[in-house]
Amino acid sequence: MNLLLQSRITDLKATISITGSKSETNRLLLLKALYPSLSLTNTSNSDDSEVMQKALDQRVLPVDQTATVDIHHAGTAMRFLTAYFAVSPDKEVVLTGSQRMTERPIKVLVEALRQLGAQITYEKEEGYPPIRIKGQKISNAKVSIPANVSSQYISALLLVAPKLENGIELTLVGEITSIPYIKMTLALLNEIGVKTSFEGNIITVQPLTTISKTQRLVVESDWSSASYFFSVVALSEIGTEIRLSSYQQNSLQGDAALVEIYKDLGVTTIFEDNSMVLRKEASYNLQSLICDLNSSPDIAQTIAVTCFGLGIGCHLTGLHTLKIKETDRLEALRVELTKLGAAIVVTEDSLTLEPSINLIENVAIDTYNDHRMAMAFAPLALQVPIVINDAEVVSKSYPDFWNDWKQLGFSVTEV
Repeated sequence: MNLLLQSRITDLKATISITGSKSETNRLLLLKALYPSLSLTNTSNSDDSEVMQKALDQRVLPVDQTATVDIHHAGTAMRFLTAYFAVSPDKEVVLTGSQRMTERPIKVLVEALRQLGAQITYEKEEGYPPIRIKGQKISNAKVSIPANVSSQYISALLLVAPKLENGIELTLVGEITSIPYIKMTLALLNEIGVKTSFEGNIITVQPLTTISKTQRLVVESDWSSASYFFSVVALSEIGTEIRLSSYQQNSLQGDAALVEIYKDLGVTTIFEDNSMVLRKEASYNLQSLICDLNSSPDIAQTIAVTCFGLGIGCHLTGLHTLKIKETDRLEALRVELTKLGAAIVVTEDSLTLEPSINLIENVAIDTYNDHRMAMAFAPLALQVPIVINDAEVVSKSYPDFWNDWKQLGFSVTEV
């Protein structure tokens, strides 16, 4: 499905309700599988979370049979489920995914789990899915992992740690990246009663055998999904206002960095009544935006596209994990922004965009099976008609995206 986006929006005032954070939901789904007395509300309706839930509900087969669990494009599910099945003694599975998923490395996490005593082997290429996991009762506690890898590897270990006989003492080797996502995982563990500590480069998680009382946990709405509305407000006229629910000022999510970043682009954020109101209250006064996104790389695409739409430059760093996402996001950004008339250079971990007022109309943006490519480019329709190819890919994280886009007043037409 290819969609033509156009806009004649003026005096934009809207209220949008966004479902729960995919990051929080997937963590809590795993914890609920380990501790069934947990109760979750406002969970994400994303494809990724549905895949995660389906895998966790996998029927236990007889000992002489192996279940195959296909998580398609869901990278978070691949990492979290690798750890989950490794510590589940009654399960043996082959964990696989899409063609792209078989190209995304898993070796760092597998090696860490093997340090703990897990039995994991590769079905095809060393270091990549599919992998065969035979669940074990694990008593080893000490493990180390490079600190600059995707935080999902680290969170995967931390989430299953309370079910290990002796918990875990995890040493992060080198400079730590994506700290907010690690802290999110630890905060959720603390919320259900698990004792943790994070001092220097060492994280400890104490064992927790059971949770006796039912606990109801509410998932905060997704900040990554909110980023596209920050972009709309930044690219709109002064006076534009969008209210988003449900959000907290003291969020656990790293992408809450949007509030400070978009302040420099003229967007003011006000928190009230479990919502946040985004207002365009000032014009931007930057020639170039400089951001280190080491702790929130998933908003890089949105920020780069916003800056291009505003005609300003940007220099974004801390992006090394984007090379192994649904696509090589840095290269995809370079190709698609160049189509629109941008002057852009990317390296292994950075993106530099030159200021430009050249915005070419009716360009078709390829999305590379990447939900964030589709959504990040959509706000440019405020300035020129734009086509988003394979637009249904948004269902990976935000199935209601195009309906919400129509609610804002965009024309969304299949072509």
